[in-house]
Amino acid sequence: MAFLSVATSIFAAFGVYALYTLLKLLHQEFASSLRNLPGPKSKNWLLGHRPEILENLDGQEGLWTSQYGRTLRINAVFGFSGLYTTDCKAVQHILSNSYLYQKPAPRRYVLGRVVGPGVLIVEEDHHKKQRKILNPAFGPAQLRVLTEIFVEKSRQLRDVWASKAAEAGGVTRVNVIPEFNTAALDIIGKAGFNYDFRSIGSDWESIRDELHEAFATISAAGERQAGLISILKAQFPLMRRLLPNTKIDKVIEGCQATMRGIGQRLLRDSRQKIVDGSSVDSAAARDLLSLLVRANMSKDISEAQRLSEEDVLARNTAATWAVFELARNPEIQTRLRNELLVLDTENPSMDDLNSLKYLDAVVRETLRAHAPVPLASRVAMRDDVIPLETPYTDATGTVHETIRLTKGQSVVLPILAINRDPAIWGADADQFIPERWERSPAISTGIPGHWSQMLTFLGGPRACIGFRFSLIEMKALLFTLVRGFEFELPVPATDVGRHFTTIVQQPVLRSDPSAGSQMPILVKPFGQA
Repeated sequence: MAFLSVATSIFAAFGVYALYTLLKLLHQEFASSLRNLPGPKSKNWLLGHRPEILENLDGQEGLWTSQYGRTLRINAVFGFSGLYTTDCKAVQHILSNSYLYQKPAPRRYVLGRVVGPGVLIVEEDHHKKQRKILNPAFGPAQLRVLTEIFVEKSRQLRDVWASKAAEAGGVTRVNVIPEFNTAALDIIGKAGFNYDFRSIGSDWESIRDELHEAFATISAAGERQAGLISILKAQFPLMRRLLPNTKIDKVIEGCQATMRGIGQRLLRDSRQKIVDGSSVDSAAARDLLSLLVRANMSKDISEAQRLSEEDVLARNTAATWAVFELARNPEIQTRLRNELLVLDTENPSMDDLNSLKYLDAVVRETLRAHAPVPLASRVAMRDDVIPLETPYTDATGTVHETIRLTKGQSVVLPILAINRDPAIWGADADQFIPERWERSPAISTGIPGHWSQMLTFLGGPRACIGFRFSLIEMKALLFTLVRGFEFELPVPATDVGRHFTTIVQQPVLRSDPSAGSQMPILVKPFGQA
């Protein structure tokens, strides 16, 4: 009886707390100024507008802006009001105030299960501290040294494709997503940790390397974190204790344990080499981990050095879309190849790659039109008033030059939609035109982005720290592969759509959506009759 009494009291207390929380949320919702904002109706009460946003990454969002204006109301989970804005002044305010607007706790939980509790997940002073530690590793001087690794791995991938083409009689069909996965993983392994995955030329699904297996498994498992139990655990921390672990939970936890153990071993080895003096002026000293350990021997940086799936997948996705655009635009492909062949070397330096103007334009246009991370979400940590560049008219006919958010309300920043906004980029915003970066005067937008007048790498204190790494790696891949091959699409360009995984948007064939992410390309050695 005593046990029953205690259990009853616990459940009663939980019920009172749940009721209080619900009433508080309902009061906030009905008192919110967002309720008077124009916006579309949601088809999904549980998930709100998120499925529609992710299913129409470069379509519906633009329609919303033209229909309802730059600042509108959308439904977040459970039907609560959220803010969706393409207003550049509002975006700048939100990105600049990173302590006030943080990644939502559910999003941090989902991301943290995949990439670990590193610089992508932590907030406030923890993020500031980790970023300060990481900054030296991504500067131009260090990347100039690492360019040799980027080019070396690109040549290895080129040789694998050449062998496949020869075996197939001159032309081979390649799904470039897993191919670029292997290259990107090898690059980040060597450049980041002096760890050789030996992935290029291997089957992405069957490679026997322990860390590679863990990475491939957690990558696939991350895409399946969308069930009801996973949603409840993400939204309500208490549910993580009450609800049972799913199969996906157990897979992710096992992979994280493997990755954590190997990461700690790499960190210990790097520290020991530095103490012994064996890594000074050696090839191993080039990797980012060695650099950071040398600069921070007194700091515990193991969490900051966790292998980041977001880093690998984002760069892989950008290169995939670049090849797609070159395959469907042969005139762009030819012009780019002609420029690349002028450089009389197979081993370009970082300065060589950056001197190629049309290559730079192709990279910029790819990252504008196909931003790997298509949207960012934030939550207000306290009440705030957001300034607007473009006023809005609410349901009562009142014009507003600001929008008030209350603590806990969410914001969606549609990166891809802003990068493709016709009001900013012109009527040809939805077209792939590298020449737009050669126009005079130079492109100038009001987008508060960290790089190249676009939002691909975000902006403010939480802008992408590794953007230079991404750019040089992508240029090295394109330099080597475009010089070596001609690309064609084996399917109509209209058959290529996009879908959103846990972290990035990736291509999918509309005619075969059940196959998941894929980008088939016909590859033929350049100059072959």
